[in-house]
Amino acid sequence: MNSVTRICRRLNWANSIPCLFSWGFCDYRVYNDRSSNDDDDNYDENQFQGNFSARRSFLESTWRDADRIFEILRQDFPGFDVKSELDALKIRVSGLLVREVLLKILRTINCGNKSWCAKLAYKFFMWSNQQGNYTHTVNSYHLVMKIFADSEEYKAMWRLLDEMIDKGYPTTARTFNILICTCGEAGLARKVVERFIKSKTFNFRPFKHSYNAILHSLLGINQYKLIEWVHQQMLTEGHSPDILTYNVLMCAKYRLGKLDQFHRLLDEMGKNGFSPDLHTYNILLHVLGKGDKPLAALNLLNHMREVGSLPSVLHFTTLIDGLSRAGNLDACEYFFNGMFKSGCSPDVVCYSVMIAGYIVAREFEKAQQLFDDMISKGQLPNVFTYNSMIRGLCMVGKFEDACSMLKEMEFQGCNPNFLVYNTLVTNLLNAGKLSEAHEVMRHMVEKGLYLHLISKFKRYRRC
Repeated sequence: MNSVTRICRRLNWANSIPCLFSWGFCDYRVYNDRSSNDDDDNYDENQFQGNFSARRSFLESTWRDADRIFEILRQDFPGFDVKSELDALKIRVSGLLVREVLLKILRTINCGNKSWCAKLAYKFFMWSNQQGNYTHTVNSYHLVMKIFADSEEYKAMWRLLDEMIDKGYPTTARTFNILICTCGEAGLARKVVERFIKSKTFNFRPFKHSYNAILHSLLGINQYKLIEWVHQQMLTEGHSPDILTYNVLMCAKYRLGKLDQFHRLLDEMGKNGFSPDLHTYNILLHVLGKGDKPLAALNLLNHMREVGSLPSVLHFTTLIDGLSRAGNLDACEYFFNGMFKSGCSPDVVCYSVMIAGYIVAREFEKAQQLFDDMISKGQLPNVFTYNSMIRGLCMVGKFEDACSMLKEMEFQGCNPNFLVYNTLVTNLLNAGKLSEAHEVMRHMVEKGLYLHLISKFKRYRRC
C-alpha cells in the first residue's frame, strides 16, 4: 500500500511550485440496457409529452409570477403596503417561486441600493413563509443569507443563521461557505470555523466528517493558514485524516511554499495505507508540469495506467497548464497530441490552455490554427478562449479583428466579462487608438457594465 512512497522515489520533484487544484464531485449513474418489446419502448409517449408540457407550463407560470412579485417589491417606499399588494395577487407560493424572486433581488444589488435590497428580501422572505401552503427550505435561508452578506448586513445574516438553527434546519457546507467568505476579510474567519466545528447541526454529507467539509470549503476560498489550523484541531479531537484530507493539506502546503511538509504528507499518506486517487494524481501532475519535468510526468501517467487509474482530460489539461507556465511548449504539444493516442479528446478548457500558452509565447499563428481546429471539431470557445485570442490579435496589431471577435463572441452567445473588455480596451489605449477604445466602452455603458474603466480612458486622454 506504499505506492505513494514509491512514486516519490521514482520522480524528480520540482523545488518551488505552486499547485493548481481542482475538484469535481460528480454523481455518475450507470443504467443497464433494458430489453423490451415495441410496446414497452413506446409505452407512454403521449403521457411523456403531456408531463413535459405541464412542467413547461408550470415553469413559465412561475417566472411570470416572480416578475409580478418583483415589480411590487420594487415599489416599496413609504406609504406603499407591500404585504397587501402581494396578498392581492393570490399567488400560490412554491420553492421555485421563492428562489426566482430572491435571485432577482440578489442580481439587483449594487453599491447604491444594498440596504434597500436587504429589506426587500426580508419582507418577501417573511411574507412567503406566512402562506399556508409553503415552508422555507435550507436553500431559501441560504439565498437570504447571501443577500444579507452582499448587502453588508452582517448582524442580520447572523440572526438569520440563529433562527435557522433554532428551527431545526441543518447547517451545510453551503452555509459555511457563505459565512466564511463574508467574515474572512473582517478577521472573523477562525470564529466561524470554531462555531462549525462545535456545531451539532452541521450536515457534512458526503464528507467523512465535518472537518473534511470545512477543509474542502476553505480550500475553495484560498484560506490556507486556516486549513493548517483546522487540521491540528482535527488531530487533537482524535480524527484520522483520509485521502480527501491529505489532498487538501498537500495543496495548502504547496500554496504556502512548505514543500518539505508536502513531501512528508505524501509519505505519511502511503504509510497509512492510502493510495493516490485521481485528485492526488492531478496535484502531482501539475507539480511536475510547473517544475518542467515532462519525463517524470510521462512516467507518472504510465504508472496511473498500470494501477488502473486512467488519465482523463483533466489530468492532461493540468499537466499541459503547468508545462505552459514553465514555458515548455514543445512538451505541451507532445502531451496534447498524446491525448488523442490515448483515446482522450481535448475539451474547450484544454484547447484554451494551449491557445493561452501560444499567445504568451507570441506564437499567434499556432494559436489561430488551434482556435480554428477546435471550432471545426465542435468545441465552442468560452470567454477565456476569446480573451486569449483578442489579446493575441492585439499583440500582432490586428485591432480591427480583435474588435470583430468581441462582436463574434456576443453573436455566439458568449457574454464578454470584465477580463475581455479590460484586455481589449487596455491594448487599444496602449496603441493610441482612443476612438476605438471609446467605442468599446460606449458599448459597455449601454450594457451597464464596468463603468469604472472610463477613468482609465480619461487618464489616457489627459496624457
